[in-house]
Amino acid sequence: MLDEPFAAGNSVIHRIDPRFRVVASIVYSLVVAVVYTFPALFTAFFFSLCLIASARLDLRRVLKRLVLVNGFVLMFWLLLPFTAEGEILYRLGPIAVYRPGVILAAQITLKSNAILMALIALVSTMSFATLGHAMNRLKFPEKFVFLFLLTYRYIFVIEQEHKKIWRAVKIRGFSPATSLHCYKTYAYMIAMLFIRASARADRVYRAMKCRGFSGRFYTLAEFGASGGNLIFSVTVSLATVAIIALEWFPPKLLPFY
Repeated sequence: MLDEPFAAGNSVIHRIDPRFRVVASIVYSLVVAVVYTFPALFTAFFFSLCLIASARLDLRRVLKRLVLVNGFVLMFWLLLPFTAEGEILYRLGPIAVYRPGVILAAQITLKSNAILMALIALVSTMSFATLGHAMNRLKFPEKFVFLFLLTYRYIFVIEQEHKKIWRAVKIRGFSPATSLHCYKTYAYMIAMLFIRASARADRVYRAMKCRGFSGRFYTLAEFGASGGNLIFSVTVSLATVAIIALEWFPPKLLPFY
């Protein structure tokens, strides 16, 4: 099963209506993605930290996910400062460190971490099923919601089929190598996996029709507005407006920007 370590909890964030959290995460992430000034980015980073703290999440698990993403961000730090030409900040022999590259890498770092922490705090604190039903209540396209929920449910079934095929080839003495026979075997495995997935999808469809599936999922979860949801919406809205204001009217506090 896909890991949902943050879904269970009783924090302030966990008690917010999932619909409000989905909308807030989308709007907030879009705003953070398009801002560039450092005052706005630092404000977004700090607010995302506040969201993580409010959700009372296991910091070790959060850091693991941040480290995974920042492993990719590190590639920008290894390339941009040396390739985005402009004003030279420092020179290491024949290698120059350019100011535009450092600024761009820092912006990417702040953006990615702020958005990821916000998504962890707001979206990862609900189960996949709850997220799907929240999107359905928000009038997301029904086909998209069905695909999301069914993919989550049956991706584990496909994984089991893959394990069966892999065990079968291993029992027959298959050993990965750089050879034409090995490539053909992998191609056969992928083809067989698609065939089994298609057959399983057909059986699942017939089973759902037999059980009266009419193109609509139902849930016992109740969504409703409350005072806490209103406070949450106002808080996120104010933070988003503050980020936009700092983007349009940035204070000259940072000497390197």
